[in-house]
Amino acid sequence: MATQTLAARVDRLEQRVTLLEEMPARVDALTLQVSQLRVEMRGECSAVRDEIRAGDEETRRVLREEIRAGDERVMGQVRVLHEELISRLALIQKNTQRRASRRRAKR
Repeated sequence: MATQTLAARVDRLEQRVTLLEEMPARVDALTLQVSQLRVEMRGECSAVRDEIRAGDEETRRVLREEIRAGDERVMGQVRVLHEELISRLALIQKNTQRRASRRRAKR
């Protein structure tokens, strides 16, 4: 019975040694996979940065166009308000002159 136990122990020991002998190759394969992953991740991150930059440029262009359009609308409204103000001031001045001439006429 001790012989079987010894034989079983030797078999298990041989299996362990076989696994240990395979370890360097497995570690090398894993190292290669990690290295490939790093290269791939670097490339993808660079592509994402490029896309973000392109998107930023597009966003800036769109914002500039929207700001210009808004400026044009505001300036159009300012012109209308300015013209209305000039008209009202002219009307006030005209009414003031009429009142002044009426007062002179009453004296």
